[in-house]
Amino acid sequence: MDKRISYKIVFDSEACPLDINFEGVDPSNMWMYDAGWAIVDKKGNIYKTRSFVNADIFLNEKELMKSAYYANKLPQYWEDIKAGKRILTSFYNISKAFKEDIKEFNVAEVYAHNMRFDYHTMNNTSRWLSKSKYRFFFPYNIQICDTLKMARDVIAPMPTYKKYCEENNYLTKAGKPRLTAEILYKFISGEDDFKESHTGLEDVLIEKEILKYCYSKHKKMRKLLYERP
Repeated sequence: MDKRISYKIVFDSEACPLDINFEGVDPSNMWMYDAGWAIVDKKGNIYKTRSFVNADIFLNEKELMKSAYYANKLPQYWEDIKAGKRILTSFYNISKAFKEDIKEFNVAEVYAHNMRFDYHTMNNTSRWLSKSKYRFFFPYNIQICDTLKMARDVIAPMPTYKKYCEENNYLTKAGKPRLTAEILYKFISGEDDFKESHTGLEDVLIEKEILKYCYSKHKKMRKLLYERP
């Protein structure tokens, strides 16, 4: 490990709803079944990747898994587990591996795109599975960062991005450019036909490109989850 490098974690989770009748996507109604992350630097270089399937939910909550937003991918998960691409294990072991990687690389910052979802979903899952013995998944001394905040400050104001969204009808109801990971990656990469995987590690690999792009512009930007203008 090169101690001159400021290592970061880019993290993504997939979850199933507790109450299928609940309207909207609320982290308080979610349990994580897929978690992936990568150890990176701000240039997007990858030093380690992880991909886990949470057996406590994936195996023990099969009825809830049927209502997952991407339940159609469940057969692929089994194929990936058999092939060794993903590790099927307990939430406790996933949490342990996460903390071990933070320690190994002396990580000070964890990023996700729309971190609010991942942060609260992971905490919600931890509290339920541990009966509130462990209330927080992310260690207290880690900075919780959001590439969505970075993109709002760096990419959204760019005339080229505004034009790209207008030409491709990637606009909100209010007429503003949308900032989903998929659209941002299409813009950054030039891959207009790209489709987001909506699986943990695969989404991490596009979100770290958003992180890389934002840092490469050397603009003033917010990155902390609860950072205000």
